[in-house]
Amino acid sequence: MLRLPCKTIPAGLGAALLWAAMAQAQSPTPAPENGAFEVEQVFAGTCGFCHSDGGRAAGKGPQLMNSPRDDAFIRDRIKHGKPGAMPAFDGAFTDAQIDQMIKYIRALKPRDG
Repeated sequence: MLRLPCKTIPAGLGAALLWAAMAQAQSPTPAPENGAFEVEQVFAGTCGFCHSDGGRAAGKGPQLMNSPRDDAFIRDRIKHGKPGAMPAFDGAFTDAQIDQMIKYIRALKPRDG
């Protein structure tokens, strides 16, 4: 990891570097060769950093449970991201995997207890 004194990095550059590091850390692990895609596990490891409690609560990103957004909006946001807020995952997931993620989001319910 590159370490420079904070006063030598302009604030905007520092924020950009942090965002890039977070986006890289959120890169999904490819599905195993047998094609298994454990959507809850992938969501927790890739999306859970910003969408707390498996998408049930707001965190750095919005709560996804009971989202008023339609499936097309969610699909577009997963694929293309939102500059400065969410990385784009186009190419990281297939359309079928994104559909599974949307189905997971739509099925979210509050946890018991």
